[in-house]
Amino acid sequence: MEFRRTGESDINKIMNIIRQAQDYFKEEGIDQWQNNYPNSEIIKGDVEKGYGYVLVEEGEIIGTVAVSFDGEKTYAKIYDGKWISNFDYAVIHRMAVDSNFKGQGLASIIIKNIEKMCLIRDIHSMRIDTHEDNRAMQRLLEKNGFQCCGIIYLEDNSKRLAFEKLI
Repeated sequence: MEFRRTGESDINKIMNIIRQAQDYFKEEGIDQWQNNYPNSEIIKGDVEKGYGYVLVEEGEIIGTVAVSFDGEKTYAKIYDGKWISNFDYAVIHRMAVDSNFKGQGLASIIIKNIEKMCLIRDIHSMRIDTHEDNRAMQRLLEKNGFQCCGIIYLEDNSKRLAFEKLI
């Protein structure tokens, strides 16, 4: 299995995985990743900024994520709690696994690869947020050592549960 930066030629496959996740959220009644988010322009921006990564097996993209070390302005204010640390941190966004490969621990493999990226950069904290109804993501985060720290609000005022893990 390979974890590598996303290339522009990967965008269509990534968008297929994103659409699968959007359909899943819609079926589950989770109001996350609806309203044309994330779209191909956002994924293209991830590629251009160097934020996009893919998990590849036998030449096939089976997972996608955006990782930034530039901070996240919506994390500046946290409500009903507080962040564990004041360290520099990695921000994890737009993580999704091809639905044909769900249940194989691939999201955990993606997180482990992000941890390696952090340690290489001497970064010892990772942060991520998710919708309060996205129980599967919450379970994944807790299983991988993240702690729920409180609530943040996205730029559109959507409420999200905020998680952090020290590494």
